[in-house]
Amino acid sequence: MSAKKSGGSLIAENRKARHYYDLLEFKEAGLVLIGPEVKSLRAHQTSFQDSYVEFRGGEAYLVGLHIAPYANAGYVEQQPDRPRKLLLHDQEIRMLAAGVEQKGYTVVPVKLYFSRGRVKVEIALARGRKLHDHRDELKRRAEAMDVRRELSHRG
Repeated sequence: MSAKKSGGSLIAENRKARHYYDLLEFKEAGLVLIGPEVKSLRAHQTSFQDSYVEFRGGEAYLVGLHIAPYANAGYVEQQPDRPRKLLLHDQEIRMLAAGVEQKGYTVVPVKLYFSRGRVKVEIALARGRKLHDHRDELKRRAEAMDVRRELSHRG
């Protein structure tokens, strides 16, 4: 179940999120940005390294998303690693915050994309995986690949 409904252009995808977490529930959120940050995103100059969603004062913030400063921004001050406010409904914020507080889940960004000219981020309520879970997942993928390879050779 993906929150991305309309066809938009993908800016970046957090592939490590699927490796380190079991993604349970997805939401689409808007992102509050300044002009030069949007220009940097159009040039795909972003990184999800260790980013997550934090809840403060009834609002959600995306922490750790690195957007490189735009070279031709002029006098506009740019902070590449500043927390960025997420645009979500109050009910969605309460539901995600309750999952983080009560169940010990984490909210992580999965995708960053343009949708009708606006920057959107797909976030997911996630449960962290243990080391043995990583190994089980890799083993399952390898077995599935072997089965597909065997079936393609037969027919």
